Amino acid sequence: MARARAGALPAVARRNGGCSAAADREGRSQASRQAAVAIVGARNASAAACRFARGLAHDLGQNDLVVVSGLARGIGSAAHDGALETGTVGVVAGGVDIFYPPENEQRQKTLYERGLVVAEMPPGTEPRARHFPYRNRIIAGIASGTVVVEAAPRSGPLITARLAGEAGREVMAVPGSPLDPRAQGCNQLIREGATLIQSAADIVEALRPMQSLVRSEPARYEPIEHMNGDDALGVVEELLGPSPVPVDEIIRLSGPPAGAVQMALLELDLAGRLERHAGNKVSLVSG
Repeated sequence: MARARAGALPAVARRNGGCSAAADREGRSQASRQAAVAIVGARNASAAACRFARGLAHDLGQNDLVVVSGLARGIGSAAHDGALETGTVGVVAGGVDIFYPPENEQRQKTLYERGLVVAEMPPGTEPRARHFPYRNRIIAGIASGTVVVEAAPRSGPLITARLAGEAGREVMAVPGSPLDPRAQGCNQLIREGATLIQSAADIVEALRPMQSLVRSEPARYEPIEHMNGDDALGVVEELLGPSPVPVDEIIRLSGPPAGAVQMALLELDLAGRLERHAGNKVSLVSG
């Protein structure tokens, strides 16, 4: 996998459905010249949130912005539907030819023809739990900013938002009722400094400096070192304990590349075994 600058598509991007190689290159080239916005959120999202995400994606398309999401249930599906006419990228956790969830088969096939489907895993790979943090990293990395619409605390969308923030992207969130658990993650992000979003105009305003950067600099790709995920996870877990330790110290002592260490920390976080502290420190959850 290759790492791309904000607003550019990663090197591993495949179309299917009989598109020619020339059309594939043309589509990727056109999309890479436009800034992208990620829209992520709860899979069990409310009808109101799905309607809002669909309308938000549509309006972003009218502002020449490509919408990126993970072809997931709920908010992700609504975002793709809203931006289908203007440009949308679906990032999948498994192979580009695997339909997950199954009910999104037709939606994914439509993106083969009218959008773009991106995969890091080889064709034929069934998605596993460990693949989704990698998928989230791609979503955060190819977008100039990430908008979260309904998300519970410690959920996948919040991890995508954190990855976006760590990569220097804009983090945005749609506020919700404090009585709805699905809104608690978004409200938490706003409390921590994320930009409050009520319309596409808010997103366009927040991304204006980033869009200028994307248009003025061509996309550059840098190779990422690869390491066995289980090896990195085992090394990182051995170095962690109940006392908070700086992430930089874990990277220095562990040996694996920084990217492998970050992914190991994400896996521990998803499993509920990692606690994050101020000052970019982490520890294992006690008990």
